[in-house]
Amino acid sequence: MAWKNVAWKNMAWKKIGRDLLGITIGAAILAAALNMFLIPNKIAAGGVSGLGIIVYHLLGFPVGLTMLVINIPLFATGIKKLGWAYGFKSLYGATIFAVLVDLLAPFLTVPTADHFLATLFGGILSGIGVGIVFRFHGSTGGTALAAALINRMTGIPLGQSLLFVDGLVILLAGIFFNLELAMWAIITVFLTSKVIDYVQEGISAKAVFIISIKQDEVAQAILEKVERGGTALQGRGLYTGSAREIILTVVNQSQISRVKEVVYEIDEKAFIIVTDVREVLGEGFRRRF
Repeated sequence: MAWKNVAWKNMAWKKIGRDLLGITIGAAILAAALNMFLIPNKIAAGGVSGLGIIVYHLLGFPVGLTMLVINIPLFATGIKKLGWAYGFKSLYGATIFAVLVDLLAPFLTVPTADHFLATLFGGILSGIGVGIVFRFHGSTGGTALAAALINRMTGIPLGQSLLFVDGLVILLAGIFFNLELAMWAIITVFLTSKVIDYVQEGISAKAVFIISIKQDEVAQAILEKVERGGTALQGRGLYTGSAREIILTVVNQSQISRVKEVVYEIDEKAFIIVTDVREVLGEGFRRRF
């Protein structure tokens, strides 16, 4: 029994180490997005980082330092609602993010002063960074932590939660900068939220329902030629009243054409339904973290 306890502890430490590494990578991407696109172009795209950008341009205080000061009261709530493990990862994520923002600033160049390009690339990079942090069960603090709290209490997707809580910061940007910059910030937040959900949920797959009088042959062909498994669901035709099996299989986007081809080679009268799948966990797809 002792060796099992040691093995379990080793696995737990490895998971914590992996999560912290993932959070660090995500925070670094987010810090780069701020320094290269958002801070120099006064795009305060919500969050504590947006407040930091406003304070920086008004008073000259470092963005990272401002974020640390604002984040302190949020950590207490995060630990209380989400647990010590999440609180620790949030504290680490917020700290490393704030440090990297100020640390990387002198070494990163500003590639564009065009607000469209800054919004586009800043939003996408920010979404990738925050999405990676969320995937590893962390937070960069601020409204990201607030979004995680809303997600936990209400079930609202993280991207939508972040979009909601960032509205106030954008309003302040419109007041202290100008309306045009606030409009660019809104677009940035929208892009960020969409990319966050994309990173969280992975590449969209397709669920395929197949109704055929030759279900056994179709199922075997999918196993052998498409190399995908499936599940036989029990169904009944409403018109004929006869019982029949419905084949359900989940495939990648690139395999849809192959599935149709294989099915119609066997049964040209088969009925096929294809629908989007937001997330797939398991064999052949993304594994659960």
